Amino acid sequence: MKKCVCLFFLSFNWYTYHAQSIKKTLPCYDLGQVMKVEPTPLYKPHLDASKSFGVKLLQDSKAVQKYINNGKFHKIKKTGKGYRVQKLDYSRAWMVSKGKLMLEKIGTRFSKETKGHTFTVSSITRTLEDQCRLRRVNSNAAMGISSHNYGNSFDISYVRFNSTLRNNPKMEVALEKVLKYYYDLGRIYYIKERQQSCFHITVRNY
Repeated sequence: MKKCVCLFFLSFNWYTYHAQSIKKTLPCYDLGQVMKVEPTPLYKPHLDASKSFGVKLLQDSKAVQKYINNGKFHKIKKTGKGYRVQKLDYSRAWMVSKGKLMLEKIGTRFSKETKGHTFTVSSITRTLEDQCRLRRVNSNAAMGISSHNYGNSFDISYVRFNSTLRNNPKMEVALEKVLKYYYDLGRIYYIKERQQSCFHITVRNY
């Protein structure tokens, strides 16, 4: 009897370990299902702009590292004129050069318009794996492909200015005024995401 129990536990432990090993090697998303999700008419221009930079859909860390190594992606500093980047748990502080430049321009203009205030960048480049992990803790995260998956999109919180979390209608209006300025110039697309309390910004390949 003891021998049977022992064999049962050994078999169970092996099965558990084997299952966990397989799980670690498999992606946490189904690429086929991700590709089937149709973007909304509002979001489609963001994806079209993203694909124009010659960056392939970022599935994992290796894909991001490849673009870092070949100089396609550039590091985003934690602080800059007019902006701060919060701790990024589900995205990476790397973007294509025009994305980095546009974030800096938005920050500089916002700082000038508000006499030195700062906004908070809440998300930058995400892989499909990052997106999958995010969806486990936030059901509002995109199910399909995101423009974040190409390295030219970022989110700016409209409830966190000067590193303080609270509603600030004056700063929110000032931020959207700056975004509209660059939108009218044909430099960006942006969407106000109510559930995430942020502006989703995609840089165009102008």
